[in-house]
Amino acid sequence: MDFQTERYSRQMLFKAIGPEGQKEIGKKHALVVGVGALGTHTSELLARAGVKKLTLIDRDYVDMSNLQRQHLFTERDAEKAWPKAEAAKARLKEINSQVEVAAVVAQADAVLLEALMEDVDLLIDGTDNFETRFLMNDLAQKYKVPYIFGACVGSFGMAFTIIPGVTPCLQCLIKKLPMQGQTCDTVGIIAPAVQMVTAHQGAEALKILSGNLEAIRKTYVSFDLWENEYLSLKAGALKDSGCLSCGENPEYPFLQTDREMKVAVLCGRNTVQIRPAESGGLPLEQLLHQWRSAGLEVGGNPFLISVAKAGTKAVFFKDGRALIHGTKDLNEARKIYHSLVG
Repeated sequence: MDFQTERYSRQMLFKAIGPEGQKEIGKKHALVVGVGALGTHTSELLARAGVKKLTLIDRDYVDMSNLQRQHLFTERDAEKAWPKAEAAKARLKEINSQVEVAAVVAQADAVLLEALMEDVDLLIDGTDNFETRFLMNDLAQKYKVPYIFGACVGSFGMAFTIIPGVTPCLQCLIKKLPMQGQTCDTVGIIAPAVQMVTAHQGAEALKILSGNLEAIRKTYVSFDLWENEYLSLKAGALKDSGCLSCGENPEYPFLQTDREMKVAVLCGRNTVQIRPAESGGLPLEQLLHQWRSAGLEVGGNPFLISVAKAGTKAVFFKDGRALIHGTKDLNEARKIYHSLVG
């Protein structure tokens, strides 16, 4: 038995994969967007499974609060504030030196992601906000690449496998941004919720990469591990023929630059202004209660709310616009915004 056969022998003994399925896995390229809790778990699973190539994209760096739930990172990575994508790449190469790993330390916008899509076989959701998820959803539809959606917060999680031309897309499933204001920074998260989501994502990834498309789960799943709740919803009927992302006349709205979040430094001020792609507004009263419950310093009036976080002050308006005071770093401002409203 040669080294590679021995390495994957237990996986190949699983009849649904076998030697042929393992060969298929070894030819495939997965793009993981977001290298946090979900992204580190799924990328490690795929590296150990013998995927040919992993491309990891993340704009952030490792800090101590990540270590409770995010695989691949160490205290040393946090002390050095090492970029998450680079830290994950280094660890994955130690786990499986045969896997090609590309690390991209950048904001995952439409221009960057489209430039990487040419040879991608699978999109995996490891992000922390629905703006990026809707962008990934449009990429999946435009390039006919399967996309495995996943999200978690608190003890709650959800997952859904999107096959272009077959299943509903994320836009069909979620008509407006859900879980507004619910983030790991405001309500926390427990590691088992992450592991449950990535178990679903990882199993679906192996099915797709090994060529077992007939085995893909047809339902949207959600769960609350603390409340002992589990929901599996048949999603086929949710497919919308008029959907602008996956319908009969798709426009891929989230790939259009006028639908991107607008982020800019205000002239002469140590402040970044953020205008979200969706202008449906924010539930300020709900956010105020959530932030106070998280122990954040919150103030404001009927027109806006201010919240102090990480040495900065974020001011949110009803229309969704925000001013992040105390920084000129666009990526840092995005990070603060998404940590507060998702």
